[in-house]
Amino acid sequence: MNPLLAVWLCWAIVGFSPIAGRYAVGVISPVLLVFLGTIVAAAFFAPWLTRTRQWGALFAKETRWKFLFIGTFGTALPFSILLWALHYTTPGNAAILQQSELLYSLLIAAVFLREIPTKQQLLGSALILAGVILILLKEQYTPRWTGDLMVVGCTWMLQAASCVAKKLPKQLDHRLIAAARNVYALPALAVILAVLAYQGGLTLKPNLQAAWVLLYTGIFKYGWAMILWYQAIRALDLGKVTAIYLSYPVLSFLLSLILGLEPLHLYQLVGLGLTLAGAYWVSLIVKKQQEYA
Repeated sequence: MNPLLAVWLCWAIVGFSPIAGRYAVGVISPVLLVFLGTIVAAAFFAPWLTRTRQWGALFAKETRWKFLFIGTFGTALPFSILLWALHYTTPGNAAILQQSELLYSLLIAAVFLREIPTKQQLLGSALILAGVILILLKEQYTPRWTGDLMVVGCTWMLQAASCVAKKLPKQLDHRLIAAARNVYALPALAVILAVLAYQGGLTLKPNLQAAWVLLYTGIFKYGWAMILWYQAIRALDLGKVTAIYLSYPVLSFLLSLILGLEPLHLYQLVGLGLTLAGAYWVSLIVKKQQEYA
C-alpha cells in the first residue's frame, strides 16, 4: 500500500476516536478502556503473529526495552490521559487540541531523526497549530480548559514513542511494531489499574454502548490504525505524516455535530479550516517528494 494512502486511512479511523471516547464517559473508566482495548488488539494480532512465527521477535531482547517505551508512552499513558480529558472538554476540542502533537513532532524529528522541515512544511504546520492556539485562547479559564491542558500536556509522549519506532531495525515488519505497542502497554496499564482499583475509582457498565466502544478501540484504533501508522512513518518523514494525520479533527468535529454532541461555534470552524488547509498543503509536499523519489 502507498504510505500516503496509509496515512489518510489511519486518519479516517482515528477521526472516530473522540466520539468513542465521549460515549465511554460514565460507562467505562478511561484506563480500563485502554487496558481492555489493548487486550482485544493483542488478540487481533495473535493469528498473524502465530502464522508468521513472530512471537520470538515480539519478545527479542534486542528490542524489548524499546517496545516497552513505545507501549508505555505511545499507548498506556497518553491514551489514558486523553480519554480522561473528555470528562472536562468536548470531543471536537480534544481532537483539535491534539494537534499540539505537531509541534513536538517537528522538534523531536529535527533533533533525534535529523528530519529537517522545509519552509513549505513549516508554513503548513503553522496553519495547523493556529487552530490549537485559537481554541486554547477561546476556552481559557473555562471548565473545558482543564481537559484542554491535559490534551496539550500529554501529546509529546506519542511523538517520543514514534521517534523510537522510527529507530527500530529496518527489517522489522510494521505489523510487529503495532502488535508490540499493544502487548507492551499492558504492564504500565496494569499498575495504573491496580492503583485505581484500590482507590475504588473504576467504572464498568456492561452494555451495548460499552461493547461497541471497546470493539472500535481494540480492533480499529489499536489494530488497523496502528498498522497503517507504522507503515507510513517507517517510509515517510515523521513530521510530514504527523501533520497530515492531525487534520482528523475535521472528521471528528463533523461527527460531533451530526450526533449532537456539541454546538457549532465560529471559532471552531475557523480552527478546522486552518487545520485542513495546513494538512492538505503538507500532503501535497509528500506527494511531490514521492513523484521525484
